[in-house]
Parts: sequence; C-alpha cells; structure tokens
Amino acid sequence: MRNFSDSLPEGWLAFELGVLRRLQFRSVIDPFAGEAATLAYLKRWGARVAANDTARWAFERARARVENNAEVLDESDVEAVLEDAYVPRHRLYNPGLRRWFGETDAWWFDNVRANAEKLAPEKRPLALDLGMAVGDYALSFDDDTRELRQPLSRAFKRLWDCAPAPFDNKQKNTASNRDARDFVGREQAELLFIRLPRPSRRAARDSAWGWREVWVRGDADFWDEFERSREGRLGARAEARRQYLRHVEELLDAASHLPAWAVSHVDDGYLPTEELIETVGRLRRVGTVYTKDFTELTGARAVIVTA
Repeated sequence: MRNFSDSLPEGWLAFELGVLRRLQFRSVIDPFAGEAATLAYLKRWGARVAANDTARWAFERARARVENNAEVLDESDVEAVLEDAYVPRHRLYNPGLRRWFGETDAWWFDNVRANAEKLAPEKRPLALDLGMAVGDYALSFDDDTRELRQPLSRAFKRLWDCAPAPFDNKQKNTASNRDARDFVGREQAELLFIRLPRPSRRAARDSAWGWREVWVRGDADFWDEFERSREGRLGARAEARRQYLRHVEELLDAASHLPAWAVSHVDDGYLPTEELIETVGRLRRVGTVYTKDFTELTGARAVIVTA
C-alpha cells in the first residue's frame, strides 16, 4: 500500500487491519486519510467513518471511496470525461502539469480535468479518483519501459471497468478537507485512528503526491498559501525530532475527548517507538503496543500504539 505522505512498506494495510480487528468501536475518524484504504475497509466492517486530509487530492479520494455509498460512473459519464481528451486547445488551463508530464499527456490530464467539472457534483470525485490512478500509471514508466504503456484513455476505461462497486454500510460516512487539529477537536467518534505523517524536510510541492494536488486543484499557484496554512502543525516540515513530537502531542491533546486512540507509526530510525510511547503516555495511559518487523525489506518497523 502507498500513502502519498510518503511510501509505506508492503503489508502495512494488513498489519493495520489485523490490529484494528482487535479493538471495539462503531465509529472512527482519521485526520490524515491519505489513500483512505484502511478507512474503506473499516466502512465495510460497518463502522461509521469520518475521513479528513489537508490535501485536496486525498479529500476527493475519500469522497469517492469513503463518503460515497451508491454513486457510480456509467458509460456515458466515462465518454463525457474522455471526450476530446487528446485535442489541444490554444493553451493549457493548468501549465503546472508540465513539471511531471510531457506535452501530450499534459493535454490529456488538462482536458479530462475540465471534462470532470461537467459531471454531477456527486460523480465528480469518482472521475478524479480514476484520473489520479491513471496519473500514477503514467508516471510508473521510465524511458526504457514507456513503449509498454497503453494510451491514457484506454487505461482510464480499464480502471473504470475493474473498479470495485461502492459499498453502502447504512451509515453517514463523511470526508472533509480541514486542518487536522480542528477536525479532531470537533468530531465525535469512538476511535481516533491516525497514521502519523512521515517526518520530512521536503516542501509539500516536492512530495510524491504533488502532481495530484496540482491536477485536482487545476493550477499550481496555491503552494505558498498551502505551506503557510500548515506551519506549526503535524504534517508540515519538521526540522527536529522534538518539534515533530510537539506537533504529535498537540494533535493528540485536541483528541482528548475521544474514548480510544490507535496511533500508527513507521519506525525507521528517525523517531524511536519509545519516544512516541512516552509522548502518548503524557496524555493518557498507553494500552497495547503492536509491532511488525519490515526491516529486512524496508529498514522500518510498523508500530501501532493504542491508548
């Protein structure tokens, strides 16, 4: 599984679900939903799910995979999204796409994004979700393998054809695009599930998910404001471990009204598990600490701290 806050080890999703199976909860919130894969499973288990992320791409993905209970794209919707996808106009609406894509691909993504706006509001996230999957597909090729790549419109149709049907768990599941601390402080649920963002000194615009944010938003002029809005918060750049732990503690303190926490962490040497446990323990009694060793494959351990 990949979380575009940073890449996670293979098998991480199975580890998280195995731990969460042991906990008792009927509702769960996640302030850093990312790919929303874990939340999509929890929804299928019958839990009421509230997903959040400060990144717009993750918000749209959560709308498609978590909030959506019944909507699907039909064949006419797909044809509308792909109409004249490769036909260039007098200029790109979103020239920021050229940072990641060649001219032909940039036209495709630009046109598909514009066409998605013509869909009904409840169907638009489904098209954006598929478009992001096509972008990941396109960027997975290099100069040596590009000849194996299918045309992007064909890839879109194949992804649409094999997409899982939406699942209605008879709950009001939600997705939001808010500051994580504000989201946690206002939501009510039986469980806080949080996958801690990987500490990074990179700016968000240089992250692996940067292209998604530019494509979903439709331009690349938002980065400075986006970075300022996250300053001093968990998820922003952290120059020191102490600063990062302070951000973790502030977010968990905002979640003090929630009965149970499950804090998921990648122990890759930057932040030892013992220091995370100490931070959680300053706010409430730590329950069980679950770990799984991925060091032979990735140099990291998977950790979930419950409290």
